[in-house]
Amino acid sequence: MKEALDLRGINFEDGYIAVVDKPLRWTSTDVVRKIKFALRRLGYRKIKVGHAGTLDPLATGILLVCIGRATKLVDALQAEEKEYVADVMLGATTPSHDLEHEIDRTYPWEHITREAVAEALASLTGERLQTPPVYSAKKIDGTRAYELARAGEEVAVRQALINIYEMEIVEYDLPRVRIRVRCSKGTYIRSLAHEIGQALRSGAHLTSLRRTRSGGFTLEKSYELDEFLENLQKLETK
Repeated sequence: MKEALDLRGINFEDGYIAVVDKPLRWTSTDVVRKIKFALRRLGYRKIKVGHAGTLDPLATGILLVCIGRATKLVDALQAEEKEYVADVMLGATTPSHDLEHEIDRTYPWEHITREAVAEALASLTGERLQTPPVYSAKKIDGTRAYELARAGEEVAVRQALINIYEMEIVEYDLPRVRIRVRCSKGTYIRSLAHEIGQALRSGAHLTSLRRTRSGGFTLEKSYELDEFLENLQKLETK
């Protein structure tokens, strides 16, 4: 059973890591901004707040929000392995590899079997290069890739070295497959969904994503953003 959140007696300047279950459609920056505003109401006027590992707006799950001196741990926390549960829809692609954009092309998927999916996951496991989505925050000559893509410009995103430590099928209900992924920092699960479609001689895109672990922090020990903010608000009346 999860312990009740108790923020009494904490000096946030000394350092605190908030394990937040990021809400759907919120950006990671939105969460940081909201917490920083709440802390300012408590008198922490110049406190530093940052997050350790971006989650896309359409993703939910663990977001580590580092407060005060804990912001010095951001790089180390970002470097730790992550775990996700992802829903992949086979037979169609989108420009962003997820639901941010509408389907741009459909493919046959009736030939796909559970064994073929397992083989595709195995083929994509291990250390390798991955191409981030063109609709990503990666910078190209100082400009975010998604800004160039939205402007209709040709986008060439540099590949990055990643490591997929483990993948497994959680649910199999074609054309949808739910998978669990344990991976290194910098892995784009959207790109992984696209790669799975290619490996299956079809297409695929991500329809939902939940980060269930970041380093030693698990979803079971996380708190909803509203719960965390309500507990901060209670400190105002003390």
